[in-house]
Amino acid sequence: MSITFRDRTVDKRASVCDYPCAMRIIRGIKNYSEKFPNPVLTLGNFDGVHLGHQAIFKKVVERAKEIGGTAMAFTFEPHPLKVLAPERSPLLLNTFHGKMRLIEASGIQAAICADFTRQFAAQDPEDFAKRVLVEKIGVREIYVGYDYAFGKGREGGIESLTEMGRRFGFTVGAVDAVQVKGTVVSSSLVRDLISSGRVDETYPYLGRYYSIEGNVVHGESRGHSLGFPTANIQSANELLPAYGVYAVRALLGGHHLDGVASIGVRPTFGAGPVSLEVFLFGYDGNLYGKHLEVAFIKRLRGEQKFPDVDALVGQMHKDVDQAKEILAVTK
Repeated sequence: MSITFRDRTVDKRASVCDYPCAMRIIRGIKNYSEKFPNPVLTLGNFDGVHLGHQAIFKKVVERAKEIGGTAMAFTFEPHPLKVLAPERSPLLLNTFHGKMRLIEASGIQAAICADFTRQFAAQDPEDFAKRVLVEKIGVREIYVGYDYAFGKGREGGIESLTEMGRRFGFTVGAVDAVQVKGTVVSSSLVRDLISSGRVDETYPYLGRYYSIEGNVVHGESRGHSLGFPTANIQSANELLPAYGVYAVRALLGGHHLDGVASIGVRPTFGAGPVSLEVFLFGYDGNLYGKHLEVAFIKRLRGEQKFPDVDALVGQMHKDVDQAKEILAVTK
């Protein structure tokens, strides 16, 4: 089975990234065989790849350059809580491949993705440090976030990791929290903003607009009959913004296109399954089967049930005008 994203195809069964990219992706510790020079490593989930994560990656990249080493990230798939406590597992901000692209954009040269299982979670932290980090990877330096915790029950912290480093021959550094206007940047903060529809407020914490990606599939063609042909997007993203209408900017084949997106159950026509539909301004090509990445710029309004189709169409014209005004002054 393969997943298509942007204009590249990745085989889920592959142990390494098999599309043209600068970052080496190794899926599964058992598939790690290449010896990278002087690995400088960070460990974590990195959901959202927000400014806090980016600060850690920046430190790793800087140190790797200084010692002639390799900037590396060690992460997990699936998210640990999906295995250990599914009822508490958050809706993730990125797909796996979306996260990998963002990590790559941060300058990381190699990413190791461990298969997270209960067996993996139960292993002794010191055994993991010695057998995987030292003997397998040959790590020289490790940098983690200020609140890093590991091991069974997250009992291990930076101090215990530092002590292991003293015994096994690697150094450990902690990167301070990143704050924006006095607020600590975190995945949960970003998640809350998106869930409530405050997508424009995520930009300062992500350094970009929150986006969703997926392939365009056939829908009911209702938008076309209303004069607003929409692309119905089938996405693997777990977290959708709150139901409503948004000003968006889509990436299609390397080109950016402005538009309006609707998320919800289309109550005017009788509640149905949740859908994401995008109307792209001035685009009249065939989008079926194409891959779109949709960045959410600002919420225009919540989802509404209109008394009739004419009222809906009238509001759609207003939505388009408002979105164009917003996008005209948005970078």
